[in-house]
Amino acid sequence: MTKEIIHSIILIITIALTFLYPKTSLAQYDLQFCALLFIVLFLAKRFVPKKEASKLLESVIFTLIVLSIVNTTGSTASPFFFLVYFLLFSLALLLEPVISITASLTLIIFFLINLPEGQNLKNLLPIFSLAFLTPFALFLGQEFLQIQKLKSENQKLEEKTLLFLSLVLKNHLKTIKEAVENFMGDSQLEAIKKAVLKMEKLIDKFERKIS
Repeated sequence: MTKEIIHSIILIITIALTFLYPKTSLAQYDLQFCALLFIVLFLAKRFVPKKEASKLLESVIFTLIVLSIVNTTGSTASPFFFLVYFLLFSLALLLEPVISITASLTLIIFFLINLPEGQNLKNLLPIFSLAFLTPFALFLGQEFLQIQKLKSENQKLEEKTLLFLSLVLKNHLKTIKEAVENFMGDSQLEAIKKAVLKMEKLIDKFERKIS
């Protein structure tokens, strides 16, 4: 299975648990539960070495916290429902952009399933607003990935440049310095000219390679 599918399955299970949680006797300990999750998040940031695993854990914990608060304070009528919007954007940035689509569809289905009978259109609007918000979260996630990719490419370019300067040019500069310090005539001058010519060729070659 691909990474996107695995992450989607984990998030679907996480969302399902947050809708089951208010129906259990543990719902009265929602504040303690959120506090525990914040502690786990803090420890995960400190001790989980892998960046990808850390982001997945952050996404799961953030989803648990947000949806637990929303579902224990009135679901779609909760004054904290706006946190769900932030959740969608956060998932698109922390994980793959397509995750926002999976999360949005799952949330819409579970909110509709758990909606009490006889609800009017006003109570349904917050649910359907998730569908309209999803394309923006998807776009934001894709733009963020592009920025991260450009940063990675720039970092690699900087590493190559530093390597080129330290290993290649440094040796030729050392040759020129020794020839200048021991200058005794045309033989050293010829060595300096050759070193400078090699440096020019190497710089031109490097510029063509990175352009």
